[in-house]
Amino acid sequence: MTLEQALAMQPQWVQWWTTWMGIVIIVTMVALLFSKATRGDAAIIFATNVLVFIAMNWLYNQLGMVRLLGIAHVLFWTPLALYIWKRLKNPDIGSPFRQVIWVFLATIIVSLVFDYADVARYVLGERETMIPAS
Repeated sequence: MTLEQALAMQPQWVQWWTTWMGIVIIVTMVALLFSKATRGDAAIIFATNVLVFIAMNWLYNQLGMVRLLGIAHVLFWTPLALYIWKRLKNPDIGSPFRQVIWVFLATIIVSLVFDYADVARYVLGERETMIPAS
């Protein structure tokens, strides 16, 4: 089973959330390309998410669908969230781009809340698969 197939077996709200995150990430990267002040940010978001994709797939292939998968977000999105937060202080970023960045930042922060909790639960011993029994 692939990671995508395992995600498709998660509760509906998890599927909606992962779809939302994917849309926000793509829209943010594309939108930020339209401003000279944010093109570098688009590249950083792209590179970070490539690393997240690789790490999550590697972890899934090693361990299966367990709560530790959230460590990829914790390791890569925590510094990204801090970077984006600092970038929002840049006065050269125009209002529409700033709004896109806020939606992106809010989305990854919500995800990080779930991810930190999942990683903590894994460390504390909750290591069973998150694939529902048939």
